Amino acid sequence: MTTHTLSIIIPCFNEEKTLELCIQKVFAIQTPDIQLELLIVDDCSSDRSPAVAKKLAAQFKEIKLIVHEKNQGKGAAIRTGMQQATGDFIAIQDADLEYDPRDLTRLIQPLIENRADVVLGSRFHTSCERRILYFWHSMGNKFLTFLSNMFTDLNLTDMETCYKIFRRNKIQDITIEENRFGFEPEIVAKIAQKKLRIYEMGISYHGRTYEEGKKIGWKDGIRAFYCIFHYNAHQLPAPMQLLIYFGIGSIAALINLLTFAILFYAGITIITAAALSFIIAATANYLLCIHFLFRHKARWTAKIEIFIYAGLAILIGLIDISITYYLAHLLLRPIFAKAIASVLVFFLNFLGRKYFVFK
Repeated sequence: MTTHTLSIIIPCFNEEKTLELCIQKVFAIQTPDIQLELLIVDDCSSDRSPAVAKKLAAQFKEIKLIVHEKNQGKGAAIRTGMQQATGDFIAIQDADLEYDPRDLTRLIQPLIENRADVVLGSRFHTSCERRILYFWHSMGNKFLTFLSNMFTDLNLTDMETCYKIFRRNKIQDITIEENRFGFEPEIVAKIAQKKLRIYEMGISYHGRTYEEGKKIGWKDGIRAFYCIFHYNAHQLPAPMQLLIYFGIGSIAALINLLTFAILFYAGITIITAAALSFIIAATANYLLCIHFLFRHKARWTAKIEIFIYAGLAILIGLIDISITYYLAHLLLRPIFAKAIASVLVFFLNFLGRKYFVFK
């Protein structure tokens, strides 16, 4: 009989009421062929969680307690746990008992049988029991899963699930950047890009209300939306990137146009107004690109990237100014001239950024 070790990371923040029971339930799944390594990562709790965790670590040799001196978030706790895990497989278990550890015994089987590198537990694609709570919260989860699937080309039903089990040698070389709940869309994006074998299985779910201690909020939903773009968009095919850049370019073009209008009608000359508005719009474009479309420092170091971007922006800016000035002298209204110039340089901007600056 082959024995496998499952490292279970348990992020903990103010879970004194459930932590001990959670550990008891986790140990109940240990068998002769599945040994456990528990890594409790206390994220600077302000209740008695550290004391409870310390008592448990002294009681069980399988438990390793790691304490964050400053609260950083669930993603940071998982990152710390993954760095110190030594088992064959790594799983994540919330300390609040929304998830039943007994499900882990099923989720681990495709890994043991070497059919999968990652197994996710779905709260929505399941015949198991599931507590019914918030409609709009579940709709938000499903929308984020749908959006994530569009970008990763996966067909998951629950991207935001806590239960994700990984083959350790496949996951420890992935750098986790998110500190809070953005970990979920980030890790899904990165395992998709690594072309890992991903399976999904139904699980039970015993959700908590906010009165009972649920912590995720609307700000985390916005961050998840951002993470889906940030960690996926640079890998998309050019047509999809062009579509996203259309949104970015439209925002930058609007900034360009409005700034030009304000400056021009304030009495500034056409050339000066066009130059200043373009500089402001180009800065906004750069910031939007590195956060939502292309990867920062993808080809150059940070300083060189900015230098190269500025050079390209100046070149395109000269084209923009020239077109605006030329059309304005053809008796077009300055605003119309500027609008036409903004459209013409849009494609130059995209091609220059994709194939030269952020390649």
